[in-house]
Amino acid sequence: MSRPVAPRVPWETVLDRLSSLYHTGDWRVPYLRDHAENPFQVLIGTILSQRTRDANTDRASAALFARFPTPEAIAAARTDAIERLIRPVGFYRAKAQNIQECARALLLETGGAVPDDLDALLSLPGVGRKTANCVLVFGYGEPAIPVDTHVHRISNRLGLVRTRSPEETERRLERIVPREYWIPINPLLVQHGQNLCRPHTPRCGECPIREFCRTGRAWERRRTGPVGRATGRG
Repeated sequence: MSRPVAPRVPWETVLDRLSSLYHTGDWRVPYLRDHAENPFQVLIGTILSQRTRDANTDRASAALFARFPTPEAIAAARTDAIERLIRPVGFYRAKAQNIQECARALLLETGGAVPDDLDALLSLPGVGRKTANCVLVFGYGEPAIPVDTHVHRISNRLGLVRTRSPEETERRLERIVPREYWIPINPLLVQHGQNLCRPHTPRCGECPIREFCRTGRAWERRRTGPVGRATGRG
């Protein structure tokens, strides 16, 4: 089977512009996720973040790790105590159970160490592909592309992919994006999706990468009209 032809994307320019817009520093330098001191906390924090606003995840993670920072502490804690600490996140009862089962599985299988292998991570309770890839990226600085709804939506808007699910998007991006750019894709596109490239009202006029975007170029054509004059539409 022939390898798909990758769209021509100046990745360094795209990542530089998004980094500058969101003041994230050098995208070439991997970093831990907020409130995480090690891969275990990245893992647990990412489970908490599922279907939850970032602000609520931040509050719950900070409270949880202040009291139960290790696999041993979470595994031995009372479940209702964990539930109270993580109540700001959605589905907090199910997540309390998942993170306890995850901590206990790690203690049983690896002595508490979090694997740096995708398949091993996927075998843990409550861990799907996005969570596992987040651990690789934010916990170990290993190249991976965690795909959530923002990354999935923006990848389609840019014209990089034409996919129906985050899993399809992940597989396609891994085939067309050079490996040296994998790590910063999630944090930068997530911020972009939360701020400008929103689900229903993307703010294309403020987007610094619209010239590289299929949707942004279409917006520009509508704005200027067929003979290049401004139409007043925005």
